[in-house]
Amino acid sequence: MDFSGKVALVTGGGNGIGRAASVGFARYGAKVVVVDRDGAAAEATAGIIRQNGGDATAVTADVTKSAEVKAYVQAALDQYGRIDCFFNNAGIEGKVAPIAEYDEAVFDAVLGVNVKGVFLGLRHVLPEMIRQGGGSVVNTASVAGLVGTPGMPAYVASKHAVIGLTKTAAGEVARQGIRVNAVCPGPVDTRMIHSLEQQLSPGDPAAVEKRYQAALPTGRYSTVEEIANMVLFLCSDLASNTTGGQFVVDSGRTATGGAVTSLATR
Repeated sequence: MDFSGKVALVTGGGNGIGRAASVGFARYGAKVVVVDRDGAAAEATAGIIRQNGGDATAVTADVTKSAEVKAYVQAALDQYGRIDCFFNNAGIEGKVAPIAEYDEAVFDAVLGVNVKGVFLGLRHVLPEMIRQGGGSVVNTASVAGLVGTPGMPAYVASKHAVIGLTKTAAGEVARQGIRVNAVCPGPVDTRMIHSLEQQLSPGDPAAVEKRYQAALPTGRYSTVEEIANMVLFLCSDLASNTTGGQFVVDSGRTATGGAVTSLATR
């Protein structure tokens, strides 16, 4: 696991899985471009990397806007000259509600970040990887991209779409030396899972957490570092002939038929 001399670009890098991956890339020698719509959070992640002797820069961007995506790609090129690893990770959860009651504006917002944001990242990063003759992309999907989850229509639809984009891109650029894979987390101990717990039971979110963790085969949520480790592996030379796949890190959830219902997180 060696990223010495390589440049990693991470969206949604201001917290959670994105921050863990950014720090992990730097730990193994990469220079890191941390992108987040929360500029202070992106800078905080870059600061952690610098404090530990790494090289990182922070960029504020809204991944749903093509001009801002193009700008974060250009910022990476201006700072470091290339992009070897792209963790296309930014995403939001939306609301918990059945399809018959789901707010159209929330649906549009979730698909805007989770699908259009991933598409735009691929649209602007892949030409640079083609130009330089190689690279590795990991898109953040979810177990919600593999199974249905009642009450999460926008999120589930968006993550199924991410897997479709991953497979399509992988087939298009494999001969140019570029690998494209998806990571599919189950419930992860992040702000997102706790937001969903709060939505499901505003009066007692801890009870939801206890119930869902108990239903998982391993008995616990994944940590952000466990997801980041899969991302690092997929971007590394250890996965040199691996492309177009979806890689599950989900506490055994999908192995048992999706025991956790009405809740899915990336």
